Amino acid sequence: MAAPDEPVAALAERVAEAVTAAASRALAHGGQRFILAVAGPPGSGKSTLADAVAALLTLRKLDAAVFPMDGYHYDDAILNARGHRPRKGAPHTFDVDGFAATLKRLKAEQHRDIAVPVFDRDLEVSRGSARIIAASTRIIVAEGNYLLLDAVPWRELRPHFDLSVFIREPEAVLRARLEDRWRHYQFTAAEMQQKLEGNDMPNVRLVLERSAGATLEVGGAARG
Repeated sequence: MAAPDEPVAALAERVAEAVTAAASRALAHGGQRFILAVAGPPGSGKSTLADAVAALLTLRKLDAAVFPMDGYHYDDAILNARGHRPRKGAPHTFDVDGFAATLKRLKAEQHRDIAVPVFDRDLEVSRGSARIIAASTRIIVAEGNYLLLDAVPWRELRPHFDLSVFIREPEAVLRARLEDRWRHYQFTAAEMQQKLEGNDMPNVRLVLERSAGATLEVGGAARG
């Protein structure tokens, strides 16, 4: 069962404690980088939690960096050509193999800087090589909707993760947060309805219903 909503700082502390215990053992003998997966439906606060956990771990001298799945969105040119642009953000609109290859590289090439892409929500594009995972980084905090999705090819990601966290929230809470997101981008009521019912909420239900079990399941980080 997920815990009730709690402040971001408290939730991040709880996750960081679990990671510290597991990663310290794994890294004690010079092992490969430790990878934490933070998964959950759209609007659940994955990015907020991932950033907070990485900051706490770094303060504890376990250098951590966030590796977002969203950087592997297919470009709109590809989505338009395939007829998938209206479903941008659904599982089939990501380069899963590219994300998996980088996870593998982050594990294997632990003594060099590695550039990764980052999704720019304001521009709705992925910016290649927009973030550097430094050679000193020992813990990777991977975050994304579908990291624990129990479907091909997503389930092939799981062996890369040393520990996983799933954020579970009620649909009504997620819908309200997504409405706020699109209101911020000045969507009209009709555009918002199409975005929510045509894409966001089907993705929410898929993640809630078809994600595999995580090491730790939590309630969302309460805002404020």
